[in-house]
Amino acid sequence: MSTRPQRPRRSAMYVPAINARAVEKSRTLDMDSVIYDLEDAVAPDMKATARAQLVAAFDAGGFGHRETVIRINAADTADYLPDLDTVARCRPQAVLVPKVSSPADLVDLAQRCAAAGLGEGFGLWAMVETVEALSNLDAIVAAGVALSPRLVCLVVGTNDIAKETGVDPGDGRRYLVPWLMNVVLAAKRHGVCVLDGVWNDFSDTAGFDAEALQGMKMAMDGKTLIHPTQIGPANRIFSPSEAAVADARRIVEAFRQPEHAGKGVINLGGKMVERLHLAQAERLLSIADAIAARG
Repeated sequence: MSTRPQRPRRSAMYVPAINARAVEKSRTLDMDSVIYDLEDAVAPDMKATARAQLVAAFDAGGFGHRETVIRINAADTADYLPDLDTVARCRPQAVLVPKVSSPADLVDLAQRCAAAGLGEGFGLWAMVETVEALSNLDAIVAAGVALSPRLVCLVVGTNDIAKETGVDPGDGRRYLVPWLMNVVLAAKRHGVCVLDGVWNDFSDTAGFDAEALQGMKMAMDGKTLIHPTQIGPANRIFSPSEAAVADARRIVEAFRQPEHAGKGVINLGGKMVERLHLAQAERLLSIADAIAARG
């Protein structure tokens, strides 16, 4: 499990790059991450226009605390290289690649990003939305974290998984849960972030809350969104609770005591606490402190 400084990604909203008004509004919304979409949200004959509008938007800046991500088109499309050129010109904090099927997809992406000078502070995000990605996931993530720039986030594409497999996505995602948990397992094993898929019916707030809560209990780090009304609930559900923050601070303080120096396990209030719990506590506090710093 990674103990590197964490940033909150409770809410990651897709914004169509072709919609200049939505791009402008995104500068005022309180999502942690904003994903400017050149893929599904843009019609084939509008891709070039969307790329030009995105370059202009990034030239203007003003994104504030929001982590900026650009979702490009898949590597086997004619838009892949023009999209990567747009990423190089915009210089966001991350690029999200869809339809990942093998480690080679991330290797090619990292090499092209490095050649464009996208290095320090830049990360790779990968969609997990195909049968191949689900089948090869551990190898994909293991390869991705060894790259420069490295893989930092997995994004579950539940709609595409359901479409490609024919699995019913309803009933509380009952039949998708084994795959979702496998994505979480791979993310935790290699120390990368993992974001849940979108809730399609933005008018059904109760349904969104239930699915977001499920994702939080699965140990997802946040949720991808399609509408501004979903930002507040996502931020609330995926924020560390006051009780969790207090427990984490107690664990960190306990291990800092001179009598516990070098110990692998300590007794804290009648409970055995290991250094694994210390790493988890430090990660949680890193996220909580970053949220608090925004006011």
